[in-house]
Amino acid sequence: MKNYIFIILFFTAVTAFAQSEKLPTFKKCEGLAVEKLDSCFYKTTKELFFKEFNAPVVLERDKYKGTVNVIFVVTNTGKFKIIYLNSPYKELKEEVARVFAKLPEVAPAQYNNQNVEMRFALPLNFPLQIGNEVLDDPVVVTQEKKDIVDELSENKTSFIEHKSHLNIPFQHQRYINYEYALNKNAAMHTAVKPYTYSQVAKVYDLDAQKSQFLKPEKTSWYGRKLWNEHLLEVKEDDYWFNVDFLLDVQLGKDNSDVSYTFNNTRALTINGGLGKNLSFSATVYESQGRFAEYINDYISNPSQTFRPAFSEGLVPGRGKAKGFKQDAFDYPVAEGYLAYKPNKYLEFQFGNGKNFIGDGYRSLLLSDVASPMTYLKMNVDLWKFKYTNLWLWGTDVRHPAVVNGEHARKYIAIHYLSINITDRFNLGLFESAVSKGDQGFDVAFLNPLMFYRSVEFSRGEDAGNAMIGLTAKYKLKENLMLYSQLIIDEFSFSKIGDLGYWGNKFGFQIGAKYFDAFDIKNLFLQAEINSVRPYTFAHQDPVLNYGHYSQSLSHAWGANFWEAILIGNYTFDRWTTSAKIILGQKGFDTTANLSNGGDIYKSYNIRKGDNNNELAQGNKASIFIADFQGRYLLNAANNLSLFGGLTIRSFSPETPTATLKDQNTVWFSVGIKADLFNWYLDF
Repeated sequence: MKNYIFIILFFTAVTAFAQSEKLPTFKKCEGLAVEKLDSCFYKTTKELFFKEFNAPVVLERDKYKGTVNVIFVVTNTGKFKIIYLNSPYKELKEEVARVFAKLPEVAPAQYNNQNVEMRFALPLNFPLQIGNEVLDDPVVVTQEKKDIVDELSENKTSFIEHKSHLNIPFQHQRYINYEYALNKNAAMHTAVKPYTYSQVAKVYDLDAQKSQFLKPEKTSWYGRKLWNEHLLEVKEDDYWFNVDFLLDVQLGKDNSDVSYTFNNTRALTINGGLGKNLSFSATVYESQGRFAEYINDYISNPSQTFRPAFSEGLVPGRGKAKGFKQDAFDYPVAEGYLAYKPNKYLEFQFGNGKNFIGDGYRSLLLSDVASPMTYLKMNVDLWKFKYTNLWLWGTDVRHPAVVNGEHARKYIAIHYLSINITDRFNLGLFESAVSKGDQGFDVAFLNPLMFYRSVEFSRGEDAGNAMIGLTAKYKLKENLMLYSQLIIDEFSFSKIGDLGYWGNKFGFQIGAKYFDAFDIKNLFLQAEINSVRPYTFAHQDPVLNYGHYSQSLSHAWGANFWEAILIGNYTFDRWTTSAKIILGQKGFDTTANLSNGGDIYKSYNIRKGDNNNELAQGNKASIFIADFQGRYLLNAANNLSLFGGLTIRSFSPETPTATLKDQNTVWFSVGIKADLFNWYLDF
């Protein structure tokens, strides 16, 4: 379509010209006076470009605003060739490439009577209109503009991490635009998270996303560091690194007897690269906090079966804690990894951190609920396939699992194969196997191919715990996506018609994501349902359950529950508002020596019975959570933001007890933080 009229801000060669240099020449320009050849080349190129060009419909639909820089050359044989176009829209790239392919060959540029290649810049600004006229005369080129064009044409970036193989910190709100861009692309491998900068940069303009928020008028050191830059950054030809000192400082109040709530996290993060293929990242958190009453109860409750040894509690998602002042906790955390990409097909990571598999807010396959853990990851991206191997070193920190004064270790091996069946339909195959650390790491689990079940079976009937899973994603429209998961821990085909049989242990997820909902730019809506049968993820030997650091490696609620989630998110300029509503039911245990299937850290040998097991059985609790957040972005370089939040929670068990209280929580907090991870306090 030609509803958009592009205004050429400048259109000129980026090579310094001497008197002996001559621009490329169209046939219609031959024979003109020397002083008119340059303007004839510019005018003819623009006329031919706009005569053929049809702006993709997606630009108008998205109401796209911004500058697209097209860098091209006229070769020493007189052919037009695009070398760079900074747009996330593959449709625009394809259209510009099509138009340039139709441009006729010209007499090449010359220097001292020798044919040479010459580079040009064509910046296009959306969506200004001044009728149908096209500017004829090029703007005078300054050295500053030449430097900018050189930088763009070499695909350099002001945020050097965008060219690295480092992870983009995984936070659900932050990933909305990235996932939307990946879904627009034919390669719809969106389940394995975190994404890397190099992966997202292929389909999304990360530089443009951040650059729009820079404040060039902030020229003082403090102004630049607060609004525009990393605290410290070093860039050299073959290495780089940056350093940030980040905060998560919150102050709030809930409706309990807790005097006030707070969190005081200071984080030092270092990111860098050595050469083009090796990247590294390290983050150290030093934290103290006092939370809403229901979280404090979770951290310090001595009756929980998963209470950790050698500590005074467990901060969900972070790790062991010790007492700090009155009713508060101290909980240090360290994360870091190396990333290596030897070629365009393979990618490796080794370190300590979190991983996630799925397209939902929750994941039943592998989530980032639990504390960071040691991992080795290999990704293979080839044609319609993306194959992920994960090897995890887990820890069981419960008192009963202590061996010789040390926490029990476990090994978890995971395979996930993502297949693009069509441009709209993606299918994923999942399997995992858990083995005990006291037996040593079995090298059979290093097998990069699937079918861990056969490896686990060959090691002995109770030597490990294996699960299989299935994911599916279908793109109804470019901005509307359906997704699902199925996890099978155990299933008896002889009892296939009897869901009450305890051995039918499985869970499922269905959901939908709506980007730019109702044609409102940056409005995101999501709906999701999760359900997990009793005793799923548990094992007769609790060390072999699907958990780490006293939390589930799957859903934060463990098992024996159903849950419905609604999420809305809207972004305008630096402002982001979000709302999340959760409604569900979960069954809890009534006595310590009986399992109703919800606590995955209890042996399923103490189950209530083999038959007549129901979802949310036991002491059934109804759970309602409403969470509202508002944020104002300060520094786009490190995602530092001001925020305010309100959480409303209702927890109502059928039979309240001393440890399972009927609670209604209203919790308000404000602060400043940089979101580097998801923190699931919605349990």
